[in-house]
Amino acid sequence: MKKLIFMIGAVTLIAGNISAQENTNDFRDQFTFGLKAGANYSNVYSTNGDAFVADPKFGFAAGGFVAIPIGKLLGVQPELLFSQKGFQATGVILGSTYKFTRTTNYIDVPIFFSLKPCEFLTIMAGPQYSYLIKRTDVFGNASTSIEQQTVFENDNIRKNTLCFVGGGDINLKHVVFGARVGWDLMNNNGDGTSGTPSYKNVWYQATIGYRFY
Repeated sequence: MKKLIFMIGAVTLIAGNISAQENTNDFRDQFTFGLKAGANYSNVYSTNGDAFVADPKFGFAAGGFVAIPIGKLLGVQPELLFSQKGFQATGVILGSTYKFTRTTNYIDVPIFFSLKPCEFLTIMAGPQYSYLIKRTDVFGNASTSIEQQTVFENDNIRKNTLCFVGGGDINLKHVVFGARVGWDLMNNNGDGTSGTPSYKNVWYQATIGYRFY
């Protein structure tokens, strides 16, 4: 986590220095859209008070966004992302050290409410709906490695995980540097009921994108 925070901070400082030299256009009151890609740094934690300790892992994130202005200072920005989350852990069984890695692939749909205090900075926060599409578990030790994949086919749009995500974008003409942090809140079961996940994802995300306007 410290490495990702340092990376986001470094990108922010570099982008800030560049922005002071760029002669950009103010697009805050324009309808824009774009593409972006980057990385997640994710982990999970237990909501049941279990003595569960895991290590974070990196995953891929990519997708698109649409910025819809509500005046010059406010707006709405829905996004559609492919997002890898998960965790990794190590331990000892019968004197043998093992490593376990879980990678979960999601389609994430955040809906951000955005504040645009200046043309270079967009601050945003809002709900996210995450749809699990695949899970890959890898267990390995000195003598063997086992991989198991599970594919989820979900045709019920109401069956998802509700999350909260916040962060910001630094805008340099067409280039957008993004930083996000998010965590799971509850599972929507698709039949009008909901529940708290036993293990919740938490992730940090850093991306670079290109905006069309």
